[in-house]
Amino acid sequence: MRRTGLACLARARRYARLRKDDDGDDTLLWSQSIGNHAAGEFSMAVVQANDSIEDRSQVEIGRSAIFFGVYDGHGGADAAQFISDNLFAHLIGSRYCVGDMCDRMWVHNIFFLPDYKLALKLVLCWQRSSDPPCALAQGRGAISEAIIRNAFAATEDGFLELVRTTREASPSIAAVGSCCLVGLIWDGKLYVANCGDSRAVLGRYLGTSTDLIAEQLTSDHNASMVEVRQELRSHHPDDPQIVVMKHGSWRVKGIIQVSRSIGDAYLKLPEFTADPSLPRFELSEPLLHPVLSAAPAIDTRVLSQRDKFVIFASDGLWEHLSNEEAVAIVKKHPRAGIARRLIRAALDVAAKKGKLRYSQLKKLGKGVRRYFHDDISVIVVFIDHQLLSKPNTSVQEISVRSFIDVPGTSDFSAFDDGGSNAAGSAAH
Repeated sequence: MRRTGLACLARARRYARLRKDDDGDDTLLWSQSIGNHAAGEFSMAVVQANDSIEDRSQVEIGRSAIFFGVYDGHGGADAAQFISDNLFAHLIGSRYCVGDMCDRMWVHNIFFLPDYKLALKLVLCWQRSSDPPCALAQGRGAISEAIIRNAFAATEDGFLELVRTTREASPSIAAVGSCCLVGLIWDGKLYVANCGDSRAVLGRYLGTSTDLIAEQLTSDHNASMVEVRQELRSHHPDDPQIVVMKHGSWRVKGIIQVSRSIGDAYLKLPEFTADPSLPRFELSEPLLHPVLSAAPAIDTRVLSQRDKFVIFASDGLWEHLSNEEAVAIVKKHPRAGIARRLIRAALDVAAKKGKLRYSQLKKLGKGVRRYFHDDISVIVVFIDHQLLSKPNTSVQEISVRSFIDVPGTSDFSAFDDGGSNAAGSAAH
């Protein structure tokens, strides 16, 4: 019993909340210094700026794969929390079907899962959406861009249904949304899916060079980007107000900067037009067509020996650090605590812009800090190629969530049953 207790204590310490920084205690900064996954290590950190934090982030570790997600909420945390609770379950559910027999086989297979709680979660996710989570799967034991898109669609459908059922009691939920950035390392490949303006940046060597370069894997779905404004105007040629400059920023319908999100129901379907009591979200004319999309942009690549790490972060980090600056920080410093170090670097810049020092900034309360920086979520995933070719199957299958100190058990155990491994055909 004592040995078991010591083992649990050691595990808790390894994944404990680390609130001390170089200058003292920042009570709004949470971090998980370092953890293992099947093909390397990861570091994770979050800092709160809003009165109620609107960001959510998660890492799901399996014996042969790792899933990571950064969900940057706006208008509230409801959508980000919903994504955190459901998207991964939809992705897992996609594995439990066989070809044309998807609907029947999905139900049959999930009830043979060893974890009845996961089975129940998948059924509840299915009930919230019009199709089973596995509707696009082409076979058990596979992952594909189609399956990832389907998981996004099922999550979007589920949240819109939540808006339908709760809007009368809480009208503002129709104006709640979230950016959604997820990644998956499986079978020697890296899948990155993005909806919004969070960003994934790869640190990799170029050819035989010893210089580590920053390669952005995602596009910012933000109206500040010329190509996004062009896309919006091409999709809405009869709407001269589809994107306008307001309060110093380009905004869709003069309201929101992102062009893709989960949620924001009032900008997608007429039935969700915001309540007149919420003038901030009132449209100047009736909504006839969706002006925002929940479709993710997906990047898939076979990992090579030159690929060293990926930084996943909400736009609060990139507001203060360039891709190159972030990659240089990761290259220069030890892995342990690197996500927290990136946030600290961004906070130093934010404080300087506000004519403060970080030692002064961190003493400000939540809400007040929003005048200087946004909520910021960062996950750094390191890729160890000797493990890509021979995965660390002894790794603990855990679920790490932001601002939760002790990890839970991941539902990835069901994913791993397919018998694949994280290595597959990793390139050299």
